[in-house]
Amino acid sequence: MGNRAVIAFVNDKGEQDKNSVGIYLHWNGGRDSVEGFLQAAKDYGFRSGSYGVARLTQVICNSFPGTLSVGVDMLKNLDCDNFDNGVYWVDQNFDIVDREYISSPNFKEQQQYPLADFVKGVKEDNDFVFDKDPYKKLAS
Repeated sequence: MGNRAVIAFVNDKGEQDKNSVGIYLHWNGGRDSVEGFLQAAKDYGFRSGSYGVARLTQVICNSFPGTLSVGVDMLKNLDCDNFDNGVYWVDQNFDIVDREYISSPNFKEQQQYPLADFVKGVKEDNDFVFDKDPYKKLAS
């Protein structure tokens, strides 16, 4: 049981590749949460490619306490057909461009969290790393 999803990234040509890296979310896989994580990445000015994937993963992990609930692997090894939110395909600008494995014809996107509120919460968990003085919190 969870609210699972995988965030996958199209290549530079906008193509989907099952051999690319994906981020598995066991919780907060609804569209409202995923869009919030992606908006935080945009707001922090993350660059695309592997660096952006790494930093997006960091943002997500900083938002979840503990040692579980997030995974990173090649897409073909992740639980993409997860009976929850499936796969979000994301482009170089951190925008959702496609969805996959939405099996129910009556599927409704989760919109429980207002985007601005969710992004604010994500940033509260991450500003100490990505703010103008990232070492301030670590020094105290």
